[in-house]
Amino acid sequence: MRSSRSRTDPLDPGPAGFAHRGLHQGSAFPENSFIAFAAALEAGAGIECDLRLTADNRIIVFHDADAMRLCGSPMRISDQRLSELSRLRVGEHPIPTIENLLDLVGGRVPLLLEVKVDSDLWRWAPALKPAISRYDGPFGVMSFDPRLPRLLKTNMPEVPRGLVVRDSLPPFKRRLATWLADPHFLAVERRALGRSWVAQARRRMPVYSWTIASAEQRVQAEVHADALIWEGDGRPRI
Repeated sequence: MRSSRSRTDPLDPGPAGFAHRGLHQGSAFPENSFIAFAAALEAGAGIECDLRLTADNRIIVFHDADAMRLCGSPMRISDQRLSELSRLRVGEHPIPTIENLLDLVGGRVPLLLEVKVDSDLWRWAPALKPAISRYDGPFGVMSFDPRLPRLLKTNMPEVPRGLVVRDSLPPFKRRLATWLADPHFLAVERRALGRSWVAQARRRMPVYSWTIASAEQRVQAEVHADALIWEGDGRPRI
């Protein structure tokens, strides 16, 4: 039996859920890459991805703070200009910018854009605003750092904002973060599913769950979350 869910969700990805960092698999389909996003679109899945800010206030789609794991380069993203980072490759393609991603998706599926806050919190709002202001497809911006959605509430109140929550976050800090962020939706760690605070949150707002990576995890998440953020064997059954 499905647990209580929130009201209608404008970011509802449908039964295909959100592909975590795009529909990626091994070196042929790297995470947060053009080909992973194209594969997610072909599957009809929403896309969850990560955003980083460069030294010249450009937004790229990239998870790590440096480029070593994915590109074999020690470059730290926040220290480099986009022109320098554009020489790197994720698989066979350049690192996507947020503009590249939005042009590729073109409103066909909902997007969850996770902002990775470094020591650059105050640069995010002026960087995000021009990048997303003309995009008319469904998207939400979320972060582990509750100050980021609070900045969105102040500077871009029309943008759907979310808070990403780990299961290990102590209850007082979780309540404080939720109050500060004042989110439209939550993205909660899979281990938190079934907890009373998640069920209570679902009565007020959509709750998504990450990262669903197996059939067993999928079964639980389909009961306790409004949408799955998945990869690998956690792919929803359609």
